[in-house]
Amino acid sequence: MNDKPDFVPATVRTEPVQQRSAERITSLLDAAAELIDKNGIDGLTTSDVATRSGSSVGVVYRYFPNIQSLLRALASRNMEKFTARIFGGMSDEPAHWMDGMDVAIDGYVELLRTEPGFRALGFGDVIDKRFVQPDMSNNSVLAREFTALFTRKYGLTPSDELAFDFEIIVEIADSILHRAFLYDPKGDERFIAKLREIVRDYMGKHA
Repeated sequence: MNDKPDFVPATVRTEPVQQRSAERITSLLDAAAELIDKNGIDGLTTSDVATRSGSSVGVVYRYFPNIQSLLRALASRNMEKFTARIFGGMSDEPAHWMDGMDVAIDGYVELLRTEPGFRALGFGDVIDKRFVQPDMSNNSVLAREFTALFTRKYGLTPSDELAFDFEIIVEIADSILHRAFLYDPKGDERFIAKLREIVRDYMGKHA
């Protein structure tokens, strides 16, 4: 089974048709993520990104016309990393779909703990609830992917109710995990454990 996300991340101004260009874009995004951890989103500048990545300001503008487009690309990469992590985590295991929900929570928590810039930017919600795709909220994008994955892999019956419930759970998880990491960079385990409990209680009706 090819459990591959349908999500397509936002593009940059110049498409990375060569490996060197792709590596340069990765370097720019990595630098931006590290600077966000250091100075916050509001403190991010193109000149700082250029300096930290060992590039020129002109190179930054070649791919990203402004800070907003750079942040959008970074948020899209965050979304891509998360979906790739959960799809990869469910390639063979777990066998039961409710355990698969734990895989999704684990993947998000791990990014919050380890991915530079993720705690501050995430999928761009702090800037715009529709930061990744203009016609759909970031959480709606996630809910759509969860619905597609769980119906395909675990044989859940597709329905509007299932899709809506996944969106509800994504909204709940977003709020609880934000609180879990608000004061603790490793995450308050009480909130994480309570989220798992809520997910199982709420989604259990689809078992």
